[in-house]
Amino acid sequence: MSHQQPKDIINPIDPDKVADNPHLLPYAHTVGGALIRPMDKGRVKGLAVSAMYEQTDMQLDQIRQQIELLARQAKAIQDRVEISEKIYLADMNFEPLIGRTYHLYEKPDGSHLLSLIAPAEWGRRCPYQHTASVRLLADHTWQIEEA
Repeated sequence: MSHQQPKDIINPIDPDKVADNPHLLPYAHTVGGALIRPMDKGRVKGLAVSAMYEQTDMQLDQIRQQIELLARQAKAIQDRVEISEKIYLADMNFEPLIGRTYHLYEKPDGSHLLSLIAPAEWGRRCPYQHTASVRLLADHTWQIEEA
């Protein structure tokens, strides 16, 4: 049995090219390692700011739409109050019933008349200026059906 002495193994890799702590390197240290790119902080911030503006613009647009809806609803209520005032000051020779449609006319002297007769039912010519067709609601306000 021959006993061989271990040969001195010579490492062919240059010691200057071997890292003591490869996990701390800012790049992949093996061929199959994940690609590591330095983060472009300016680009990341730019994308974040852009996304923030897009999101806040979308939310502001939703609020604008809600404001417009509320403004239309407030205008409709205001119109109902105005027409209700005109109707309750108008001449009427009957007691209006809830849920029925009536017609408001303006007389030549500026006063108003509430009538059961629709503009098309007057015949050839309506003697008054048609202001609105309205329906009496349960709260005794009037919904404008046609103005």
